[in-house]
Amino acid sequence: MHTAILRKDTDRTDRRYARCIEASKRIRWEIDRDVIRGRDLDFQKTFLPEGLSRVRDLPFLGTDERRLFSQVQGRTYANMFGLVERFIGAKILEVSRDHWLGDQTALEALVRFTDEELKHQEMFRRLEVLAAAGMPAGYAFAPQPNEVAGVVLGKATWAVLGLTCAIELLTLVHYRESIEPDTELSELWQDVFQFHWREESQHAILDELEWVREDAKLSRAERDAGIGDLIELVGAVDGILQAQAKADADYFVGIAGRQRTETEIAAVHATFLRAYRWQYIGSGVSDARFQKVLGGMIDGVQMARIQAALGPILA
Repeated sequence: MHTAILRKDTDRTDRRYARCIEASKRIRWEIDRDVIRGRDLDFQKTFLPEGLSRVRDLPFLGTDERRLFSQVQGRTYANMFGLVERFIGAKILEVSRDHWLGDQTALEALVRFTDEELKHQEMFRRLEVLAAAGMPAGYAFAPQPNEVAGVVLGKATWAVLGLTCAIELLTLVHYRESIEPDTELSELWQDVFQFHWREESQHAILDELEWVREDAKLSRAERDAGIGDLIELVGAVDGILQAQAKADADYFVGIAGRQRTETEIAAVHATFLRAYRWQYIGSGVSDARFQKVLGGMIDGVQMARIQAALGPILA
């Protein structure tokens, strides 16, 4: 009976890898042919939707200022995905080693995943060039992808796959709940994240499969160590967000075109940070699908440890 159950679970997993390959082939897209198509960003329109930017928390901003606020955040939004996909692609390529001389279906799915992540990085670099051409000078995206990837990849694989799973899932939630239904966004900016979402839908499945597979190898002590690494990674992400939120708030205040009171400036800074913490941490770790996968791996004590670490960030 136990053998039959294991075989059934294995067959189900094999089918999930195969379905990801099938979807990857069916929806394959190219940056110039399908996404950019010779277009520029429309700076008369919003980039990041209000539900993600939290611009509603700043009632003193006028219409043009609200749009600019969304464009600053939208520019960073694209750059942040370009940043994290550097280490995501490298980690997936690394874990594919386990399938080299084994499950070739799983190997193909992960190779396709890596290829698509490289394409996404190029697309976000192209979007930054377009954003820079239409926005005032002074914007800076400080974190360096290779440096960040070096730090992340130095942590336990369990922790890196956990962080990756949260990121991929928040990508799907953001698109479905905020980006897709908003009819006021720049068409090109919206299309970039539509095409990104199409492939990330498969990546999220593969993240889950590989995270669960890695978890099955670990003892409780090893999992505890992985949890410690995951907490450190989330803290490192928060450090990046704090620095970028400050840089973006300073940039916005500098280019918005009118004098601000100290209270308004403080509110702008606080809103950037709240928005970024929600966008890149809170919306991922609170996702029901992420909670289900994580909850299936750890016990109540370990979950409480993670929640205690997240508390100050998401308060």
